[in-house]
Amino acid sequence: MASQVERDSIKAAVLGFGLAGRVFHAPFISAVPGLQLSSIMQRKGDEASRAYPDVTILRSVDEVLASDAQLVVVGTPNETHFDLAMRSLEAGKHVVVDKPLAATSAEAATMAKLAAEKDLILAPFHNRRWDGDFLTVRALLMQGALGRLTTFESHFDRFRPIPRAGTWKEAAHPSNGMLFDLGPHLVDQVLCLFGVPQAITASVRSDRDNSEIEDAFDITLHYPRMLAICRATMIAADPGPRFQLHGTKGSFRKYGLDPQEPALVAGAKVPRLGSNGKPEPGDDWLGETSTRWGKLFIAPDPEKPSEITNYEVETELGDYRGFYLNVRDAIRGTGKLAVTPTDGYQVIRLLELARESSETGRTLPVKFEPIT
Repeated sequence: MASQVERDSIKAAVLGFGLAGRVFHAPFISAVPGLQLSSIMQRKGDEASRAYPDVTILRSVDEVLASDAQLVVVGTPNETHFDLAMRSLEAGKHVVVDKPLAATSAEAATMAKLAAEKDLILAPFHNRRWDGDFLTVRALLMQGALGRLTTFESHFDRFRPIPRAGTWKEAAHPSNGMLFDLGPHLVDQVLCLFGVPQAITASVRSDRDNSEIEDAFDITLHYPRMLAICRATMIAADPGPRFQLHGTKGSFRKYGLDPQEPALVAGAKVPRLGSNGKPEPGDDWLGETSTRWGKLFIAPDPEKPSEITNYEVETELGDYRGFYLNVRDAIRGTGKLAVTPTDGYQVIRLLELARESSETGRTLPVKFEPIT
């Protein structure tokens, strides 16, 4: 017999079945009790029907908006996010929007206001708050393991020196490119840890030959007595550390990306959580091997700074199922939304300021306008 959680499941429709819908949304919706993957919109092709034979496949947005789906997940190309999210909210649907939330902060504010007016959930898909490496960094900071933090560096380094042809991700548009692809993750993590910065300094560039997009950036967010630096590039054959932190007691360095995305791309299946929202016995999603753990460097006696002790720090368990558990609870009114429309707006506004800082060669003050 189905549990009460399953009988009261929230029906979810995913728009698009490219990388976002196929890897990041459909598998995790399907793994969360209380959510039902009821439909997928794939305009052509049969990949979705083969992957989810029991799910209704729709061919248009209009069909989705006319359906009984209560939650619409926008996993389509970046430049469509605003229009599809607004149409979904107007239709009375709760909405998750893959990053970036919108192409401009003005669009993000408009979306947030409409969601508030209609008392609907609008959740930016900042899933990397549920990365194991980020959770490990957050735990170390909460423990005060590094003392007073002075420098926080976060990198997404890739090596793709030749632009890919035939993909919208490399087509010229303000919402495409590394700044709006990886920038939302890095900037959101900084805001989550440290709040609103005082100022921003940035270099946003096209480092590759014949690139139509911004394919590299360095963003420095200024806090009192601390700098948070977000970096990404497609010209890194030897990637730098994912995280590097320095504080008055020591340093932490971590290489390598959270293992969830590469596992999913390689075909891994996401285990379904139990009806209580907890992993079932034997659920092995998805720990990181000890060879990839970060390392903490500490001076036990600050008066003897050359005597450094270092040891490995086990990576916390990352789990993107947590994002959709939270969305489920927020829709039901039993939990507070973790990633809010305001979070999405602030991220987009900081990315706009990063462009302006880069273009003008200036450090800019950061101030956000209220949006609801």
